Amino acid sequence: MRLGIYGGSFDPVHYGHLLLAESCREQLALDAVWFLPAAVPPHKQQRQLATAGTRIEMLELAIGGHEAFAVCTYEIDRGGVSYTVDTLAHLRQEDPTRELFFLMGADSLGDLPTWREPARICELAVPVVVDRRGASVGGEGDMFSVLGDVVDAKRLETIRQHLVRMPRIDLSSSEIRRRVAAGESVRYRTPRAVEKYIGAQKLYRGESTAGNG
Repeated sequence: MRLGIYGGSFDPVHYGHLLLAESCREQLALDAVWFLPAAVPPHKQQRQLATAGTRIEMLELAIGGHEAFAVCTYEIDRGGVSYTVDTLAHLRQEDPTRELFFLMGADSLGDLPTWREPARICELAVPVVVDRRGASVGGEGDMFSVLGDVVDAKRLETIRQHLVRMPRIDLSSSEIRRRVAAGESVRYRTPRAVEKYIGAQKLYRGESTAGNG
């Protein structure tokens, strides 16, 4: 099974998340993509997230009807700070026959060497970098050069070969939260079912506009 793992806070999920997942599924012929909402993302420990149940429900609304998409609640169920290496190790141990692909935006690639056990992450799964800006691959300015001290040349070439291109779509969860707090429309930024859920649950109203993701 070729399984894509897409982690994040998804607070809330938006069309950028969905397009990234679908681009990876199609271009890499993935059998499934699992959206993996974090309990407490390591880089967002100071921001109060919407409840885990709320974020899961929004994801389920967003991906409903796509037979290759599913929500994996492992990190939520485990609780605490969510480290990618621990999750990938669990998924590999759970079913060693899975071929794991860890989906990430190109903007996260530069931070990967600073994550917990980056070499182990690259061993457990193929990091799939999704580029929206036509970044350089190979030669001078190679975007993958940041992994030069993390993996060997053979693994680095494998990672390069799994680059996924997608249209540029400038959406962020923080901007959606800001718009909701300001009473502005979020139509066509997130699926209609998620938009309606946010309104019904009165999410993000009066929230500070600080924070990313």
